[in-house]
Amino acid sequence: MKTNVDLHQLVECVGDAIIVADAHEKIVLWNPAATRIFGYSEEEALGNTLDLIVPERQRQKHNEGYNHSMESGTTRYGTSLLKVPAKHKDGGTLSIAFTVGMLFDPNGKANGVVAIIRDETERFAQERALKKRISELENPQT
Repeated sequence: MKTNVDLHQLVECVGDAIIVADAHEKIVLWNPAATRIFGYSEEEALGNTLDLIVPERQRQKHNEGYNHSMESGTTRYGTSLLKVPAKHKDGGTLSIAFTVGMLFDPNGKANGVVAIIRDETERFAQERALKKRISELENPQT
C-alpha cells in the first residue's frame, strides 16, 4: 500500500536534525531541528561547508573520510550510530549521535550525504556523572 507523504513536512517536523551536504560538503538542506541543536539559522547554514559544525581538531579526519566517500560512493559507517563531538554556533561543544547515508545522482555517482543527528550532550553528561559516582562509591577515599 503506497501512501502520499509530504517529505517537506516530514523534514520540518521531526525532532532530530536532518542535514544534507553535496559532494563538496556544502550544506543544501538544514531543518528546524538542526537550527535548534546547532544554533545556526537555515539561512546561515545553507551554502556553508560542514566545517560549520565540525570541531577544528576533527576536521582533517572528517574531510579525508568525506572525500573518500564521495570518490568511492560508500561510507565505512553504514547504518552504525556514530557518536562524536560537534560545534555549536556559540562556540560550545556538543555531543551528538548520528547516522549517515550516501546520496547518488541518476548515473549512480555519489553526490552528497544525509545525516540524521540527535543532541546527546545532556545524556552523555549524566552518564559520565553516574560513572564517576559509581567509581567513588566503589573506591572510597581513606
